[in-house]
Amino acid sequence: MGDYILYKATAHAYTDASIRHAIDNGISGIEHGNLMSSETAKLMAENGIYLTPTLSCYGIMVRPPFEDFLPPDGKIKNRQVMEKGLDALKLADEAGVTICYGSDLLGSMHALQTEEFSVRAAVLPSPRVLQHATCNASAMLGDDHLGQISEGSYADILILNANPLVDVTILDWPEDHLLAVIKGGRVVHSKITQLKAEIC
Repeated sequence: MGDYILYKATAHAYTDASIRHAIDNGISGIEHGNLMSSETAKLMAENGIYLTPTLSCYGIMVRPPFEDFLPPDGKIKNRQVMEKGLDALKLADEAGVTICYGSDLLGSMHALQTEEFSVRAAVLPSPRVLQHATCNASAMLGDDHLGQISEGSYADILILNANPLVDVTILDWPEDHLLAVIKGGRVVHSKITQLKAEIC
């Protein structure tokens, strides 16, 4: 017998039927999941299925400069799917689903992906939302060197002037709160003079 590599796959799914179909066929994660019921959320938790909601895109696509991105009927559907998505996020959290961070933003909208922190913080506490982008994502990727600050980890660190465990929405305002970025133990961006001097 040869060696086998275990791959994880995620499915674009919104409804109970599509999510359950994906689970029955061995999926590892669900992208979106806006229309799921509490029963389906429990099924996901029982089977260790990850959820990556993408909620920020719904608000961004209806305001300048993207207000004409959707046709009028699409804007109505967009609002409804956003409301259901917040409900699904709470249901998944209550059921114990491991939730990961994602925005589904493409092209020029990609610069606005941090708004996902603010959207989720409207219905979940900051520490839980921060886990979505750190240790939960690490678990989904199967790499325990990511998503935490510990010996042997990759040392990808943000230095902030406020505590995201108190208010995770500060991550949506890097121009006000981000002081430095450390990638793989090296400072790649810094507003702190001492850190700049250390890498020169």
